[in-house]
Amino acid sequence: MFLSLRRASRYPVQSASTLRRPVTDDAIQRTFRPFTDDATAIKTRPELPQSFTHDTLLRNKKVLIANRGEIAMRIARAARSLGATSLSVCAPEDISSPHVEFADEHFVLPKGETAIAPYLDIERLTEVAVENGVDFVHPGYGFLSESAPFAQSLVSSGIEWVGPPPEVLQLFGDKIQARALAERSNVPVVRGSDNLTSGEECLSILNNEDVRLPAIMKAAFGGGGRGMRIVRDLSQVSSSFDSCQREALTAFGRNEVFLEEFWEDTKHLEVQILADGKGSVVHLFERDCTVQHRHQKVIELAPARNIHPDLRRRLVDCAVTLARQCNYKGAGTVEFLVRGDLESSETEFVFMEVNPRVQVEHTVTEEATGIDIVQAQLLIAGGRSLEDLGLLQENVKLRQHSLQARITMMPGKGEILNEYKEPSGGGIRCDTAGWYSGFKPNQMYDPLVGKLICSAPGVTPESFEAARQLMLHSLKDFEIDGVANNIGAVERILTHKDFVNNRYNTSFLTEYPELLDPSKAKKTQAEYGSAKRIYSEEKIRFELTPPMTGNILDVKKKTGEEVDVGDVVVVLSAMKIETEMVSPVKGVVTEINCKAGDQ
Repeated sequence: MFLSLRRASRYPVQSASTLRRPVTDDAIQRTFRPFTDDATAIKTRPELPQSFTHDTLLRNKKVLIANRGEIAMRIARAARSLGATSLSVCAPEDISSPHVEFADEHFVLPKGETAIAPYLDIERLTEVAVENGVDFVHPGYGFLSESAPFAQSLVSSGIEWVGPPPEVLQLFGDKIQARALAERSNVPVVRGSDNLTSGEECLSILNNEDVRLPAIMKAAFGGGGRGMRIVRDLSQVSSSFDSCQREALTAFGRNEVFLEEFWEDTKHLEVQILADGKGSVVHLFERDCTVQHRHQKVIELAPARNIHPDLRRRLVDCAVTLARQCNYKGAGTVEFLVRGDLESSETEFVFMEVNPRVQVEHTVTEEATGIDIVQAQLLIAGGRSLEDLGLLQENVKLRQHSLQARITMMPGKGEILNEYKEPSGGGIRCDTAGWYSGFKPNQMYDPLVGKLICSAPGVTPESFEAARQLMLHSLKDFEIDGVANNIGAVERILTHKDFVNNRYNTSFLTEYPELLDPSKAKKTQAEYGSAKRIYSEEKIRFELTPPMTGNILDVKKKTGEEVDVGDVVVVLSAMKIETEMVSPVKGVVTEINCKAGDQ
């Protein structure tokens, strides 16, 4: 897209591999992983203090991993530790992803309409499981991990689903039903709407004050922070609703959206649970997931810092109650917004949702408690009770403070890793997607490189500070060259005074955008100069180019239209996230060479 511009004289314009052997479709192949010197170290990790490798239930069984990337490798490692064979799957576009050959066997799915479509093909995935003698299917997180139809398809085919039964997935997959269950269970909730079909319907509810501003639009069948838009002004309703629906459809295959009142200046705490479907439920304490960007968690802590014992008890009791009400089975997370001081026993909180699956941040709880959650998932799916596993509530203890940072790709720079090296050492854990020097990450998928978890023994202010310092040192040893990433942003967050002093909330990164992007640091009036912009008549040609490979979702401007600084010109979907391309200059659109649907 090209713009003809009147340049602001006081504001000058700023300039903006095939690594695997070929695999044929519908062909299962044994894997001979080309990890070289440290193959054993990559495939195995030190056991957590409470692992279950002595249990023989899964020996000689086969586990299909219906996912990709970091979580697929995590599941393959857990299956291997229990004596099971792992089977990975991939889309044809994803054949070079390290998770493919990390497993014992792999299968290339038929090409779909999009790069993500094969991972959402319930019929084909079920066929692959049946045809290849699979005993268990672990869905990981995202994709079909919360799909009741997928779970039912597998159960009907005689295959064990690693997760809650279909009826429970259906319950928590519908956020409206989940909120109703919470109300019946005397768990506090915020005011919200039923599922909405249009921006006009949404506007009517806000005008009638059935839900008050600020409000948040959410994907009714979503999770993981995707398909959400905050609305502070009625003028934002229509565009926010359309954008929310698109992202929900892209991420979850369904576009239903609903409204809730938005609690601001809160902490985001969540409780990890394990249940055996036989009436027993335990909690693995809470995580603090408050540091977020666009509802995507960036840093997680376990446990929360300086939380009052009575507030913790109220939170974990609500989580356990909800799980018992529906005879939950497997791993899950109950999420809450907490408004007020965590050190007070009277602080208010409200239920957000239940994520009926393993979460990205399960690893920080594993380190804090020493319990291998993924191994427990597999064994519970095979019929083990919590008692069989020794997972009684009195046996679940907090052993250390753990701090986790999500390391992600960012827009810009190159597409191939020139150098890649992960940190290691005592108290350091890296669960990553298996990247290596020379690898070209596929930008059509999730941008997660992996998770860096740093821990220090004890649950005291001193142990948290030790874990924070360890992470700062580890980040300096994390080498990712050639691909833009967020390591610098994580370092800035960890050293910010509000984070260090535990004085932050879910608006933290909105209040301090320079932590993510130093160019967004607040400028003084002197730095800005006169508030009035003076434009010259000099015309230049400026090309607006996408920051990354992706799919064009919408083109907001037409040839001949005027644009101002900050106007949205194109909406791009990349790495499963919508990105708005905005004009950095004032001008007129002279040429458009893309359309919705282009890549």
